Amino acid sequence: MEDIESMYYLETNRTFNLVRKYAWIFTLTVAVGGLWYPKLGLSVLPIIAGLFLTSFLKGRYWCGNICPHGSLFDAVLLKFSKNRKIPQFFKSKFLRITFFLFFSFQIGRRLVNVINIYGQGPFLDKLGFIFVASYLMVTVFGGITSVFYSPRTWCQFCPMGSLQHVSYKAGKAIGVNKSTDAKLTIESTELCPECGMCARVCPMQLDPYLEWNESGQLDNEKCIRCNTCVENCPAGILEIKNN
Repeated sequence: MEDIESMYYLETNRTFNLVRKYAWIFTLTVAVGGLWYPKLGLSVLPIIAGLFLTSFLKGRYWCGNICPHGSLFDAVLLKFSKNRKIPQFFKSKFLRITFFLFFSFQIGRRLVNVINIYGQGPFLDKLGFIFVASYLMVTVFGGITSVFYSPRTWCQFCPMGSLQHVSYKAGKAIGVNKSTDAKLTIESTELCPECGMCARVCPMQLDPYLEWNESGQLDNEKCIRCNTCVENCPAGILEIKNN
């Protein structure tokens, strides 16, 4: 089975913008450097705000183009990954919701403890370390799953990804992202050779060629708009655009 998987899922190079290529440096700086300088964890707060706002307008665009951990998985760990099929358990809604609730509880509990020392000397260090510990946990656990399964295994149940799903749904519900929500789009479904290349190179292991809606777009909310399938489509009929 593993031989078949390694033949199906291709370790193609990702499509990198400058941020996506080097953002992994930020991940290691916070996760490792924060053990000695906990205030580095405070730099994660703008990250959370950024992904929340971006997803409100553009779905999981942040994951595929800006996310520091995504950069680590794609730019560094892809080279060491077995690039196997992601187990269905990691993709399950049950795990995504359970892990989100667990993660939220842990962060909330620690924040309550830190608020009790607000105004005291160690406050900022203690507050920063909450995010340092979280970044380190994602780096270690996400790194392990990247190597043994696929680089974007963690992204299947990432709490921040779940937060983006909620933010994106809110944006759709009130219609604010109608003009900003660029999706994977096919020029014409009749031109698709159904070779499956878009599925073979997709970091999230989606099957775009089987999921086009009536407008020729991919509505799957797990799509991270990374352009990898666009660049690898042999027919050259894919693009990320607003319909």
